Amino acid sequence: MNVLLNTNIQEIIKNAEDYCASEGIKLQLVYDMSDELISTISDRSAALPSLYFVNEKLIKRRLKNGCFILVKGDEICGHIFAHEHHVKGHSVFERSSLWVNREYRNYNLGLLLMSKMTKLYADSFLISIAQTPKVHHYNELLEMTHVKLANMSALFVDELEKLGKLRDELNYKYFVNEKFKKEIKQLKEVKNIFLKQ
Repeated sequence: MNVLLNTNIQEIIKNAEDYCASEGIKLQLVYDMSDELISTISDRSAALPSLYFVNEKLIKRRLKNGCFILVKGDEICGHIFAHEHHVKGHSVFERSSLWVNREYRNYNLGLLLMSKMTKLYADSFLISIAQTPKVHHYNELLEMTHVKLANMSALFVDELEKLGKLRDELNYKYFVNEKFKKEIKQLKEVKNIFLKQ
């Protein structure tokens, strides 16, 4: 990870894209996929302790928001979804279900997927709730801002709890994108839902 700290994010992404090209891996944005693939992704989430279980119905719902997949031949070797939450009249998108096949995990393909999803939702409120320190580091590289629960309004914390997204901050961190960060002040004044005064 120390190597990444001193490297330009654009260079890292370019290297990941070059790796995909050399390996015949295609990056695609999809809004639909076969029931068989949906079942595979759901089963994988049940089998891996690092992923929260996602049933097939929820995956189909998330697909409507877009899913970036890495495809080699007929195999999906990576994916990331966006899940839409409705918080006091606002849509907040959460990057979710990031997964890369173990064979391809040393080439920053997770960062590539995160980058694409972050760009797709640059004009929307985007949040990342993650446990893995590597994902926290990637969020920082993508210029997302770490926000502590203590700085959020009680209303938003209540909403996170209702959504099942309230986590132990010793292990989980909350990151927001630039739009979220820029408009927090306005949202505080209008609804006071995201951060305390």
